[in-house]
Amino acid sequence: MKFKDKQVLLFDLDGTLVDSAPDLALAINAMLEALNKSTFSEDTIRSWVGNGAQVLVQRALSGADQISNDFDEQELQRALTLFLDSYRDNVCVNTVLYPDVRQTLVELKRRGYRLVIVTNKPHQFVEPILTRLRLDGLFELILGGDSLSKRKPDPMPLNHVTQLFEVPANQCLMIGDSKNDIVAAKAASMESVGLTYGYNYGEDIAVHQPELVLNHFADLLETL
Repeated sequence: MKFKDKQVLLFDLDGTLVDSAPDLALAINAMLEALNKSTFSEDTIRSWVGNGAQVLVQRALSGADQISNDFDEQELQRALTLFLDSYRDNVCVNTVLYPDVRQTLVELKRRGYRLVIVTNKPHQFVEPILTRLRLDGLFELILGGDSLSKRKPDPMPLNHVTQLFEVPANQCLMIGDSKNDIVAAKAASMESVGLTYGYNYGEDIAVHQPELVLNHFADLLETL
């Protein structure tokens, strides 16, 4: 499949450009240890990633994908602070780029596409990761999960990009690894690409019907 007349490419971060699960798992387990709670394997924590820091913390406190309401607001805020402090100190220790990400982004920018990050990760953590992994300078705009009042799967961040760039949705493409990306794109009347290798809660990304499913990031170059 070839996409036509695209000007702006919107990328998710975690699970799409970078594998950040190892560092997120370290920070979550440090938080749980500080609270005298049981820790979890990296694989388990990996399955909880994708809806932002607070939901990740709630899942860790609940010990499950489904969030429990057994903890009070004060407990949640303390846990969130512990997690954010730990993650801030170790934001890009074991985080790595997925194969061919940098070369592909550089080539897309060379071709004239405007590149944007739309992630549910808190904004403060995005730039340090981009800098450490030598992706800084490639993106015209970065929207974190706390940049606006709503985040994916709400279409607000995607609509914000189209309005700010004064480009219609049909000239934009959302590229991500989870249902949050695809659902947000559909709500914003934007085409999307689903990547199979990231974090999608054990679901096949194709279930959510992106316009195209890819196994390798570099294959984007053949579709644009």
